[in-house]
Amino acid sequence: MAARRALSAGHRSREGRARLRRAVRGENASSGTAPAGTTSAPSQQEVAVRSVLETVMDPEIGLSVIDLGLIREIHFQPDRTLVRMMLTTPFCPYAPQLMAEVQQATMSVVPLPCEVEIMPDAWSPT
Repeated sequence: MAARRALSAGHRSREGRARLRRAVRGENASSGTAPAGTTSAPSQQEVAVRSVLETVMDPEIGLSVIDLGLIREIHFQPDRTLVRMMLTTPFCPYAPQLMAEVQQATMSVVPLPCEVEIMPDAWSPT
């Protein structure tokens, strides 16, 4: 929790948040371009979901789940949408709130039930 507060305090400025976004996305700090070797382009549905998830904010850090790199996978199945995400800390007290907001936002653009799964991976801002 203390590390999370330190991260939050260090990235409250607009410039700090922009640097964190670039680091999380793996972008070149000077050009803002994505790293080489990226895979095929995402579908229109995935672009729409990722766009709406920009509005789901981590309540402590003040950045979106997209900017933090918490959304790892989005799968579109015939009967549901599956979103696999990480948390900034293993026992994040905001996990239920974030999961509900991700689910609600996803269902606002894809008219199917949405399941949000938490991945056990460790999150790192770099």
